[in-house]
Amino acid sequence: MEEKFMKIAINEAKKALILGEVPVGAVIVKEGKIISKAYNKKEKMNCVTKHAELIAVEKASKKINNWRLDGCDIYITLEPCPMCASAIKQARISNIYYGLSNSDSNNINIIKAIFNKDKNNNSCNYYCGYFSDEINLLMKSFFQDVRNSKK
Repeated sequence: MEEKFMKIAINEAKKALILGEVPVGAVIVKEGKIISKAYNKKEKMNCVTKHAELIAVEKASKKINNWRLDGCDIYITLEPCPMCASAIKQARISNIYYGLSNSDSNNINIIKAIFNKDKNNNSCNYYCGYFSDEINLLMKSFFQDVRNSKK
């Protein structure tokens, strides 16, 4: 099941790549059904908060008319940044599946701390390594294009 939804997240990331955005895609699922999907639109919207995860959370909340996304899972092509991880936890998403881990050890430690249980929220389960080779190629392609365009 995880592979199916991660493939859809990868397709979302490819949309971002075509638009010159960092190729990150996200899909939110509840009871085996997609309730939202999104890709990065930070450059297009000229807004720092237009990460795929935040857009997907917003769409899902509107669709079910509730900010609490209890019982939902999110599939993301790249490990979330601290801003997105906080929003995912606040939205009460149960499980986070992501394809490629961030290479920044500080980011990894912050994410782990965010997803741990605190006095206000339960912990979030998170799983890594889905299609990481394919996602890594997307990321390399994007950053190679960025480097080439600056020459």
